[in-house]
Amino acid sequence: MSLASATVHEAAGRSQVVELDLVQVIPGSRASGPARTVRCGQDDNLMVHAAVAEAEPGEVLVLTMPEPRPVALVGELLGTQMLGREVAAVLVDAAVRDVEELRQLGLPVWARWVRVRGADKKVPGTIGEPVEVGGATIRQGDLVVLDTDGVVVVEKERVDEVLAAAEERERRETEKRAKLQAGELSYDLDGLRKLVEP
Repeated sequence: MSLASATVHEAAGRSQVVELDLVQVIPGSRASGPARTVRCGQDDNLMVHAAVAEAEPGEVLVLTMPEPRPVALVGELLGTQMLGREVAAVLVDAAVRDVEELRQLGLPVWARWVRVRGADKKVPGTIGEPVEVGGATIRQGDLVVLDTDGVVVVEKERVDEVLAAAEERERRETEKRAKLQAGELSYDLDGLRKLVEP
C-alpha cells in the first residue's frame, strides 16, 4: 500500500496516532500491514525471537515492554531473520541497535531510541495481546501505517472502509493539487474566505 499515514489518518476520521518522536531507521521509508503484537519481559527480547518464528509475510511487528526503556530489542541478526520472514516493518517501543546494518538490510524500522545496551533473553511474555504504544492501543491484526510523518493505527474491523475512503481522498487531492498548481487558492476552494471575510 502506498497511501501516506496522514491520508489514512484523515480518511479514518482522524484515527489513532502513535504520539512518539520515533527514529525512522531508513529515512523516507514507508510501510504498512497487519500488526503482530508482542509484549516482552522488561528489558528482555525473548519474545521477539518467538514472534519472528511465528511471523507471516507482510506483518508489522509491534514490540513493547511493560515499561519503555532504552534497551535494544532488535539488532542486525534479528533484523536479518525478520527480512527472511518477509516482515513488512517493525515498530519498537524501546531501542534498536546496529542501525547502519539495519539500513543496509533495507528493513523498515521505527523505534523510540537507538542505544547500544542489549536485552536479556530470559523472560516469557505474550504474543497477540493488545499493546499500547504512544497512547495508541494496537491489537493483533489492526492495520499499522508507518512513514516519515509518523505512525497511525486503524482498527481491523474498519480497514476496508478506511482504505476505500483514503483512496478517494487521494484522488480528490490529486485533482485539487492540479488546481493549486494552476494558481487557484485553498482559501477559496475550501470556502475559507467566508470565515475570515464575512
